Amino acid sequence: MSWNERIIKEFRENNGKVGGMFEGAPMVVLTTAGRRTGKPHTNPAIYLRDGDRYLVFASNLGNAQHPDWYHNLVAAPQVTMEIGTDEGRVKPFATRAVVLEGEERDRLYELQSTLSPAFREYQEKTTRVIPVVALHALDLSTDSDRNRMIGRQLIIHHEELRAELAEVRAAVESVLSGGEEARPTPDLTRQLHRRCLTFCYGLQLHHTREDGSFTAFEQQFPHLVPAITKLREEHEVVERKLADLEAVLERGLAAEGGDVAALRTELDRVIDGLEAHFAYEEEHLLPALDVPRPS
Repeated sequence: MSWNERIIKEFRENNGKVGGMFEGAPMVVLTTAGRRTGKPHTNPAIYLRDGDRYLVFASNLGNAQHPDWYHNLVAAPQVTMEIGTDEGRVKPFATRAVVLEGEERDRLYELQSTLSPAFREYQEKTTRVIPVVALHALDLSTDSDRNRMIGRQLIIHHEELRAELAEVRAAVESVLSGGEEARPTPDLTRQLHRRCLTFCYGLQLHHTREDGSFTAFEQQFPHLVPAITKLREEHEVVERKLADLEAVLERGLAAEGGDVAALRTELDRVIDGLEAHFAYEEEHLLPALDVPRPS
C-alpha cells in the first residue's frame, strides 16, 4: 500500500480519524476524475468548515507544484467528498468545487494558517499562491429545476455507458472473430486495452459520484433508503467485477499469448446484471426528481 492508501484505509475504518502526523486534524477524502484518463483518483486532505461549505487547501506540503487532485477538480469540478459523521461511519457526499480568488481566498487561507501554523510554513516554502477550494455539497431540497437536470443527466450517463459497453463488446468479438486462438495484432490489442480501460474508469467514476449523490437522496427522500441501500450493494459487486476485468488487462493482451477470450469472460460478468441495475435505479430515483423514465 502507498502512503496515501494507508491513510485512506485508516480514515475509512475510524470514522474519518487518523493518527501520526494528522492526528486530531479535520480530514476529508476527495475523489476526482483524472484529467487525462478519466480514472478516479482518491486523496486525503485537511479541511476547514465554513458555513455549509468545506474548504480544502492545495498546499502539497509547500512543494512547487499544485497537487494533481487540484488540477483534476479544475478540469472537472464534480468531486466526491468522504467525511466522518455523527452516525459513527464515513459517508460520501457529492460536491461541486469552486476555486476561491482574491480577498476571499487570502482571508480564508490566513484563517487556516492561524488555526494550523503548518499552512503558513507551506506558503512560505513556495512562490506559488496555494489555492483554496470550496466544496459545496449537493442539496436536493432547494431547486426542483436543478433536480430535474440531475435526473436527465443520470439518463444521459446511462446511455453513454451503454453505448461504450456495446462498442467494447463489439471490439472484443471482432478480435475473436477468427476463433478463440486468433492472435490480434499489437495495434489492435492496444486499442482494445485503451477502450476497456476507458469503459472501466467511466463506470467506476459514475458509481463513485452516484454514491455521493445517494447521500443527498437519503436525506431528502427517506422512503428511498431501501432502494439506495440495494444500489450501493450492487455498486460493490460491479466494482469487484471491474477489478477482475482490469486484472486481465494488466496481464496483457499482446499478440504473443494475449488472452482476449478471458477478457470477454470478465466483460460478460460486468455486463451481467448491469442493465437491470440501470433500470432499477431509473425506476426508483427518477420519479423523485420529477423526470419521466426513458421509453
